[in-house]
Amino acid sequence: MTARQRIIPVRREYNRWVANQTLEDYALRFTAKSARQFSSQRISQTAIGAISFLALEAIGGAITLSYGTTNAIIAILVASAVMLGVGIPISRYAIRHGVDIDLLTRGASFGYIGSTITSLIYASFTFMLFAIEASIMSAALELALGIPLWIGYIISAVMVIPLVTHGVRLISRFQIMTQPFWIILNILPFIFIALADWSKFDLWLAFEGANKAAAPGQLASFSLAEFGAASAVILALMAQIGEQVDFLRFLPPEGQSKLRHRFAVFLAGAGWVIVGAPKLLAGSFLVVLCLSAGVPVEDAADPAHMYLTAFGYMIPWPEATLLLMVAFVVVSQLKINVMNAYAGSLAWSNFFSRLTHSHPGRVVWLMFNVAIALLLMELGIYKLLEETLGIFSIIAMSWLCTISADLFINKPLGLAPPGIEFKRAHLYDINPVGIGAMTISAAVALFAHFGAFGAMAASLAPYIALVTAFIASPTIAWGTKGKYYLARKPRQSWRKLSTVTCSICEHPFEPEDMAWCPAYSAPICSLCCSLDSRCHDMCKPHARFNAQAAVVAKTVLPQIVTEKLATRLGRYGIAVVLAVTGIGVILAMIAHQTGTASPETAEVINRTAVVVFFVFSVVTGVVCWFYVLAHDSRLVAEEESSRQNTLLLKEIAAHKKTDAALQYAKETAEAANRAKSRYVVGLSHELRTPLNAVLGYAQILERDETIPAPRQSAIKVIKRSADHLSGLIDGLLDISKIEAGRLQVYSNEINIQDFLDQIADMFRPQAQAKGLIFDHVRAPSLPQYVRTDEKRLRQILVNLLSNAIKFTDTGTIRFDVAYRSQVATFTISDTGRGISETDLPRIFEPFQRGRPSISGRCRGWGSD
Repeated sequence: MTARQRIIPVRREYNRWVANQTLEDYALRFTAKSARQFSSQRISQTAIGAISFLALEAIGGAITLSYGTTNAIIAILVASAVMLGVGIPISRYAIRHGVDIDLLTRGASFGYIGSTITSLIYASFTFMLFAIEASIMSAALELALGIPLWIGYIISAVMVIPLVTHGVRLISRFQIMTQPFWIILNILPFIFIALADWSKFDLWLAFEGANKAAAPGQLASFSLAEFGAASAVILALMAQIGEQVDFLRFLPPEGQSKLRHRFAVFLAGAGWVIVGAPKLLAGSFLVVLCLSAGVPVEDAADPAHMYLTAFGYMIPWPEATLLLMVAFVVVSQLKINVMNAYAGSLAWSNFFSRLTHSHPGRVVWLMFNVAIALLLMELGIYKLLEETLGIFSIIAMSWLCTISADLFINKPLGLAPPGIEFKRAHLYDINPVGIGAMTISAAVALFAHFGAFGAMAASLAPYIALVTAFIASPTIAWGTKGKYYLARKPRQSWRKLSTVTCSICEHPFEPEDMAWCPAYSAPICSLCCSLDSRCHDMCKPHARFNAQAAVVAKTVLPQIVTEKLATRLGRYGIAVVLAVTGIGVILAMIAHQTGTASPETAEVINRTAVVVFFVFSVVTGVVCWFYVLAHDSRLVAEEESSRQNTLLLKEIAAHKKTDAALQYAKETAEAANRAKSRYVVGLSHELRTPLNAVLGYAQILERDETIPAPRQSAIKVIKRSADHLSGLIDGLLDISKIEAGRLQVYSNEINIQDFLDQIADMFRPQAQAKGLIFDHVRAPSLPQYVRTDEKRLRQILVNLLSNAIKFTDTGTIRFDVAYRSQVATFTISDTGRGISETDLPRIFEPFQRGRPSISGRCRGWGSD
């Protein structure tokens, strides 16, 4: 059986920013129920603060200059109704499940990797809107205070950062604190204008456009094509619902049923257009007011000039009007750009965490988003407002209409699972429902925008994207039977738990944020799951992008083609085609937009774009080859590592079996040893019974005076031999004590002279019986009494003398006792065969015996 490679959990230590939810603000997680304690009024005030952006006035003014008042008003009303309808289901699901727009996109038909595309779209919206708003603020600073634009760009970008680092709590306080000032200055100038010069409203309604003559007293004419073009610019603001959702997720899932609460939640979500539409209309009116006041056409759509003209009706002093205008613009731009920066940090966090499996913290991506916006400001994005937003509106419409279609149609009809699942462990990498619907609707609308279906379709391209998305999404969901929404289901048993501890970061999280990871065989939180690069999606091998792409390729392409594409050269070709296509599309869009803005240089721009395209294509080809080689090398290294790990696991398993067998043998030996010890103890007790009789009778005979003197010595030998046998029995008991680790040494005072006499008298007869000379000499200085363990000393001397007599055939046994410096030295020597050199290293090892002699007799150690 092949050992399964197991991944050892290594605790992930996040840096200070990621570990601090005050800074992180649940950037990559669903919003915990414990954090969803804000009131609907506070969230509503915060979210409505996001509508402060003066880009609304700028857009309203720009489309009025280009297409006239009537087309602008109708486009504003229709586009607002569309944004309201698309945004309602998105807002409801965000509140119910506590997810931001990215997590909502994952669960609403896009899949885990598929939603990275929409994260990039959303991030693009945030930094583009940030750049536009900051450009407006910089223009106001230049107009009123003479600050150069490039310095104004830096000021407007840097001022936002400290307000966004600490998340929704600080943003909410800032929005509520500045709300009265902003509301008053939004409404008050129009009251003064209405009271002072009502005719300006009539002039506005009759305005046909910057280059068209107006008929006084008549409404401006309507054109469907111009209405569509104006709508395209407005519908780029569709992505604003994402910023509203970023705050709606902090509302409790079960709110109050009061009308006031429901209205507040409505305004905070999709109802932002109820506040936004009047600002668009205000911009449309103010641009006409500026033109009537003599402001040049190129400056009339600038909100700084708009509100400078409007505040002139309130305050007669030009200096005071300038200062009031600057204060209003700065407050308005800070109110919206804290939202843009915050939303951008969330979008970039989600985008890069999935692609790089790394998350340095939301604050890092906040800096990144602001830096991109600053670059766009320096490049002058405000001058390309209509062109930029016109194309972006198609992409945004395709994305958000696909989500809305899934929430509004697919889920109620049962074509999709009812909830919102956002965790990597439970989602397919690519869900064809969302990706397919968005791709189809965006492609059709972009073809229409660039004139493939005629001029009228070009102007109505965003609406084409809307209709296409609402048709394609349920159609694909029905065709795929909704099987690509969930790769596996979450554990139902966790629903009853309040928290589950992640095995990687070791922090507790609510069950909705947790998944069971088979790679670690333990629970894992959604963030650790997103950042893990070692598991290779072991929990859903069939739902990985590679597996899904392989299934599609085998279904669509012939087998020989799929085999060629799977080779290194085939993968290189795919990489080059995708990279070169992406570069070509970007350069073509840049050339088209720049050529449209400056027709006289269009030919030069196109030629330059072609040259750049071919240069980049060559570089891309080389880079792609290195990428494919590096990818293959990494795969080979991973396979080799996996193979070696598998072999190690097998070896570890074999060692475990051996260790288990050795442990069993050890336990068996110990059991046998314990049985032997019990037997020895029992045998010792059995031997002691007859021995006690021998000792008793020996003692009686020893005291019997009638026995002749010559036999008295024999009786004493019997008694000493019995004592010796008793000592041997005690030795057997000592073996048991040694095994149990309880052997003790007792020191007592003995008459060493009598002790040695007894030893000599015991062995002299044995030596004489064998024909040996037994010679015993003791030092004259040996004291009468010494302290020693009599029993142990007797045992040692008896053993040594027994061996000496046993292994000596002829000659002498010598037993010497020397004494010097209170140390007695016992020397036993014999004329026997001695110990062989091979046995000498083992003489001090316990329970060792000499090797048998050539004659076959068993040898002891003997002495020499």
